[in-house]
Amino acid sequence: MSVLCTLSLRPVCSMVLSSVLALGVGGAALAQSGGAGTAYVSNERGNSVTVIDLAADKVVATWPVGQRPRGIALSRDGTKVLVAVGTDNAVEVRDRQSGRLIASLPSGQDPEQFWPSRDGRMLYVSNEDDAAVTAIDLAKGEVAWQVPVGREPEGVTESPDGKWLVVTSEDQHFVSWIDIATRKAIDQTPTAHRPRHVEFTPDGRDLWVADETGQVVQIIDVATRKVTATLSFASPETQSYKVMPCGIRFTDGGRLAVIALGRANQIALVDVQSRTVTGYVRVGGRPWHLAITPDGKHAIVANGMTDNVSVVDLAARSVIATVPAGGSPWGVAIAP
Repeated sequence: MSVLCTLSLRPVCSMVLSSVLALGVGGAALAQSGGAGTAYVSNERGNSVTVIDLAADKVVATWPVGQRPRGIALSRDGTKVLVAVGTDNAVEVRDRQSGRLIASLPSGQDPEQFWPSRDGRMLYVSNEDDAAVTAIDLAKGEVAWQVPVGREPEGVTESPDGKWLVVTSEDQHFVSWIDIATRKAIDQTPTAHRPRHVEFTPDGRDLWVADETGQVVQIIDVATRKVTATLSFASPETQSYKVMPCGIRFTDGGRLAVIALGRANQIALVDVQSRTVTGYVRVGGRPWHLAITPDGKHAIVANGMTDNVSVVDLAARSVIATVPAGGSPWGVAIAP
């Protein structure tokens, strides 16, 4: 593959938005907001990114992007927003402040999710149509290496110690363990049906896998790479067949897991230590992915069927704001 462009890394820029002016009201209303920061939401059908000021729970910009944007994240230096545009077979790199397109990275066929490496050097991309994971060298703007994995890879994440790259196979119902040092897939762990997302606990001891049509979240012990627990969900407010786990995020410290339940139109709150579901919060239609604000107090949830975002107060277990987005919101990234 040819080099499309080269990234130049810049110092972190700060975005300062006046919450009082944006709200037009006093501190009481501010206390009900999603907190300080900015959320970036990829809109799969809208071919756009919605930018939300979380101090005001208000849309401040909409960026047109490439075709079918799904995976979204900040660069490790915090200055750029990365967006996987699947139909364009690329990952766009955009300036966080203006939305200006800086680079279009070669990513393999149909990129869906990706993971910026913890050292900031690589971008690991799952290629749904290629049954592969592509590693992009961010300094050079080119493909560094590629590893075959199971069919229809989607979720991808790096272990906190930088040793493992783990990728789901939706079609073959397992996760692949790639040794980053050797760039080889050395093991597979069978899962329930259609694993969509993977997330390491902050301490790196466990890997949580969201199995969409299996309707469970499985917990894998990293040391043995074996499933040690399975979480099921039984909210009284929805039919069981609608439970389709996808996005998973942990609050700071890893005490609480927040899981999007897809067509159940809810998120589940799970105590990580006891591995028990402690509650549910009804959000918009088909929550797919989410992000946690830096203070750990709020979840920002992308609702794919209702074209909006729910701001959830995790302590109160309630939606405190609903913000419009573009067509079929898919993923969320948050900048402080």
